Amino acid sequence: MISSYRGYRAPEGMVSWALHRLAGLGVLFFLLLHIVDIFVIGYGPKAFNDLLFIYNAPLFRIGEIILVAGVYYHAANGVRIILIDFWSAAYRYERQLFYGVVATFLILFIPSAFFMVKGL
Repeated sequence: MISSYRGYRAPEGMVSWALHRLAGLGVLFFLLLHIVDIFVIGYGPKAFNDLLFIYNAPLFRIGEIILVAGVYYHAANGVRIILIDFWSAAYRYERQLFYGVVATFLILFIPSAFFMVKGL
């Protein structure tokens, strides 16, 4: 007998919420890292220049691409959240708005990632 169970598929609102939180935490992590980086300049230009090697490391460059993805998604989904909060009819179109966020993200991110990867 073949089971008809196909697995759990989370609704778009839940996926959107989880990705929004994840992107926000990623951006927050970068900002904290950036604050520490700027703090090092207080120890003099040599200490700051010695730290700059990190920015040329391939792992950090990949992290920059992920950061851009997080910023784009977080911004596009933030607009969706604003629409739902301030336009009462928008909640009925939550699924369409989510796919609009995904489309906007892809339209913005793919060219950006292309130029960032090209520099690697």
